[in-house]
Amino acid sequence: MRHAPVRSDGGNIYGQSDIACDTGDREVFEAVAKILPRSAVWYASNLMRTHQTAEAIWAAGFPQPADMIKEAAFAEQHLGQWQGMNRAAFLASRPAGSSWFADIDRPAPGGESYMDLYTRVTAAIARITDAEAGRDVIAVGHGGTIKAAVALALGGLVEKGLAFDIDNCSVTRLDHIVSGDTGIWRLPMVNQQPWIADAAHKAMHQPAGPEVTTSKLA
Repeated sequence: MRHAPVRSDGGNIYGQSDIACDTGDREVFEAVAKILPRSAVWYASNLMRTHQTAEAIWAAGFPQPADMIKEAAFAEQHLGQWQGMNRAAFLASRPAGSSWFADIDRPAPGGESYMDLYTRVTAAIARITDAEAGRDVIAVGHGGTIKAAVALALGGLVEKGLAFDIDNCSVTRLDHIVSGDTGIWRLPMVNQQPWIADAAHKAMHQPAGPEVTTSKLA
């Protein structure tokens, strides 16, 4: 899942800056906590916003695991000198139809390219998939990290992965299925926002108010 929203960025690009997130919406975390597998192994990036997000899920009723592994390979793209620049102005300077901060092979000055991120994220996924075979894994990451995972499930179509929206606190699910010596990925769920369904369910089951009738006098 993606970390909770960042409010203190001032509208600027933050990339790998270690900036806090807003975990104040308890209903969001309660809804997320309901759909996550209880016996999972937990991973998060090395940035504090993913740790704060995990802690908010536990505080909302999910049984806290004994440990959560910090995986630096799941960090957001290092955007180098672009970090701290105004996001809207920067993106407005990009060619029409662009899905990311730059072409996937272009490194940020003093940082990395999106392909660098894709390579490190997918290598970590392969390693963790082997190490945790047969177990559920919950990974709290970032927009770029999750887009890379989606691209992996699409067969390595990196630019196609960038076409997906990944909202804060949303849940994306990848299944790894092994048959003999062959492993394949399936993508049953992308960018699910369980609090929306929760709100709709609550609205449907609220007791109706008193019936009001009106009449006209002739």
